[in-house]
Amino acid sequence: MRRLATLSCCVIGLFSSVATATNIFNLEGFGPISRSLGGAGVAHNIGASAMMYNPATLGLMEKGSQVHVGLDVVGTDINTRNRATGEDATSGKESFIKNRGPIYFAPEFAVTHSRNTFTFGVGAFAQGGLGTEFGRKSFLSKTTVNGIDTGLENSSRLLNLRIPLAASFKVNDKLTVGASVDAVWTQLNLELLLDASQVGTLIGNGRVTGGLVPVLAGLPALSGAHFSFTNDRFVGGGVDAWGLGGKIGLTYQILDNTRLGVSYNFKTNVSNLHGRATLTAIDAVLGQIPLRGDIKIRDFQNPAQLSIGIDHKLNKQWTVVADYQRVYWQDVMENIDVGFRDDASGANINILLPQDYRDINIYTIGAEYAYNNNWSFRGGYSHADQAVKSNLLFAVVPGILQNHITGGLTYAWNNSSKVDFALAYALKKQVTNSSQPNTSVPIKSSHSQINAVVAYVYKF
Repeated sequence: MRRLATLSCCVIGLFSSVATATNIFNLEGFGPISRSLGGAGVAHNIGASAMMYNPATLGLMEKGSQVHVGLDVVGTDINTRNRATGEDATSGKESFIKNRGPIYFAPEFAVTHSRNTFTFGVGAFAQGGLGTEFGRKSFLSKTTVNGIDTGLENSSRLLNLRIPLAASFKVNDKLTVGASVDAVWTQLNLELLLDASQVGTLIGNGRVTGGLVPVLAGLPALSGAHFSFTNDRFVGGGVDAWGLGGKIGLTYQILDNTRLGVSYNFKTNVSNLHGRATLTAIDAVLGQIPLRGDIKIRDFQNPAQLSIGIDHKLNKQWTVVADYQRVYWQDVMENIDVGFRDDASGANINILLPQDYRDINIYTIGAEYAYNNNWSFRGGYSHADQAVKSNLLFAVVPGILQNHITGGLTYAWNNSSKVDFALAYALKKQVTNSSQPNTSVPIKSSHSQINAVVAYVYKF
């Protein structure tokens, strides 16, 4: 087990910016098998990725040891339009493919061992995140008050990385139980311009406090405030922190050809994200006034999730699966709680950016066709409720995707080696927001993307 843990820790260094999440901040499925089935898998054998969903399904794996090495690739298409002027801000237009969003990568790695009634595993997987890169030249970098083109960036990159240590135990011929303890690493980069009108609304709503408030209010022509905390290195965030998470689950063979699966993913317990940041006050008379200091994002957690699913084998070749998930976003995303302390003066500012997410339901359905001993084919569909209310949408936090069409396949060379592949298309979703304080101008955000994941599995 020590060797397994060492291998997983080595993989941490491979994680850079995360694939933009598709169910708010969570990927719509873990590993190629689940992804190709629309994200289902709480009652199905999805391989080592089970430790990210229902650790009890590790008990469905073949006896012996396996190594799972994979890569998620996500291409985003995110656009925000100023409905008043018709100007567009396109994510990644400057630094990646023209008129298309950036491409993100997230490796995955796991080792499992199954013996008698026990299966053990350890791995490293991206649970999800988000990513936008609007650059420095769009309308998002201009203030509405006094019309200043700041040349400051608007972007976001979030990665939730999990390192689960998981186990399952076969109680009898029908019941298998499982659990995992997860190390959780949350990394966040953010470049955000708030117009002076937004700052004023936040102050008026009692969402801004601290000694820096009268300093900003005392500027002769305050036009906006810009937060910047970005780590441009290969790995890590401008702010980050470690914590714990975990899952419990079971599978129960209702009939010879029908299996029930249930899992519960606990709310994470991650420390306050912390790091260094620059708060820049933009004034029409004095210009840009940068303040350097420490920053914290308080109580930034991933939510609890309840999952229930069915796996039904129609015959030797066809299997159908269906899952229901309840994700408790309301408990963790009422506000983004920001605290900043200026190095020079020691004065601080605390800001509560409203989010007020709803709890959501996710429905997934998929089918698998085992063509022969070498080839298997899969397809699926998922629908998620919208968590963010349209009047609280931030352009740099477009967690609005709802519908996914997925497909994939497995090719096995022999009994020891196989490749799993999945492709998921998130249908375009559009949301408008004309309300303070999360936008200063009426905006329409649209988002679609293509996710691909491939994994090589070696059995020994």
